[in-house]
Amino acid sequence: MLGERIREIRKSRKMTLEALAGEELTKGMLSLIENNKANPSMESLAYIARRLGVEVSELLEDVSSQKLREVLDEAEKLYNKEIAIGEKSDKFKVLIALIEPYCENLSQGYESARLLEIYSRSLYQEKQDGWQELSQKAADMYDEMKLTAKRASIGIFWAMEKFVEHDYVESLKILLRERNHIETKHHFIDPMTRVDLDYNEAILHFAVGDSEAAAVVMENAIHFSKEHRIFYRIDDLYRLAAAHGLMMRDKQQQEHYVSKLRQYGDFAEDRQSIIFYDLFQALSFNSEGWESAKALEICDKYLTNPQTELAYRYWFLLEKGKSLFGMKSYQEALACFENVKIPAYAHHPYDLSLFYIKDSYKALCQIELGNLSDALESAKEAVDNFKSMPHTPYKDFANDIYKKVSATM
Repeated sequence: MLGERIREIRKSRKMTLEALAGEELTKGMLSLIENNKANPSMESLAYIARRLGVEVSELLEDVSSQKLREVLDEAEKLYNKEIAIGEKSDKFKVLIALIEPYCENLSQGYESARLLEIYSRSLYQEKQDGWQELSQKAADMYDEMKLTAKRASIGIFWAMEKFVEHDYVESLKILLRERNHIETKHHFIDPMTRVDLDYNEAILHFAVGDSEAAAVVMENAIHFSKEHRIFYRIDDLYRLAAAHGLMMRDKQQQEHYVSKLRQYGDFAEDRQSIIFYDLFQALSFNSEGWESAKALEICDKYLTNPQTELAYRYWFLLEKGKSLFGMKSYQEALACFENVKIPAYAHHPYDLSLFYIKDSYKALCQIELGNLSDALESAKEAVDNFKSMPHTPYKDFANDIYKKVSATM
């Protein structure tokens, strides 16, 4: 109520009743107003608002802007708290409980839009209905306030919702639609938002198998980032370009961007970039065949380190299996492949292809160990997994291994 809002704001300003009352009100009258035992005139209300440094409309709101700012501060801290992969967390349930009581009052202003966005994303994470309508409401509010970066973030989120379902065509369609909307409605797009849109568009073009369009967008994004000296997402773009070189068997492109990734990692002291540099090195050594021992050395460096995050361990375990296969240690290699799991965050066809190939290697190991029926089952599983994937040498490899195994039956 009005009196409670006045008291709440006064206390947040660390003002006494005497200080707020000033020369135009008495302490007693102000106390009655705060306890909802007296209604101030519009003239007195305007005076109180001036003393508090707020608009009269804020005092008359069902929920004050100050209260929404406090709720948003709490929500942001919780929402931005990182959750380790594999760790269970109730943070989205807590966010829903925190924001839900205020939903009916979230109609205007940045705080309302951002709370709606966080609330809708939390509903999505908890697989609850109604998140789409609330997300659209937040997007409309960002449009109205010309908050381009926030609006773009929601558009990308809508596209990625389909991406994690592996509906890559629909995901790209949504992203292009949202990008067109943003470029039409917003006259200025800041450089980081532009790179965000470029990066996500590039990965989706690659996902649907349009490498030509993806390469153009990706190269433009790298050039734009360097030209504007923001280097935003440059590590992501280098990884994407290196992965494209790997998939297309373009060794020159792969080595160029892997080298760039290492330079960035050293310069920025970015551990993730250095880890991916080593992973690409292991991939390259294994593809050479005769350098399996070098790949194994890299993999063991990470797998024997207890501080290596689970997010990376499966990648190196997969490469260790390939290294052991190259060294003819088939039983040990098979044990590695059996323990590899596809990380929950892996949704791009490039990432999935690298993991799907493990079943082809399992088949090769099983042939060497004389387990022909198991080999055929593994080889078929790889082919089945690759069916919906765009064409890559990895998909060809899976098909070739299946034919080879079938011929031995």
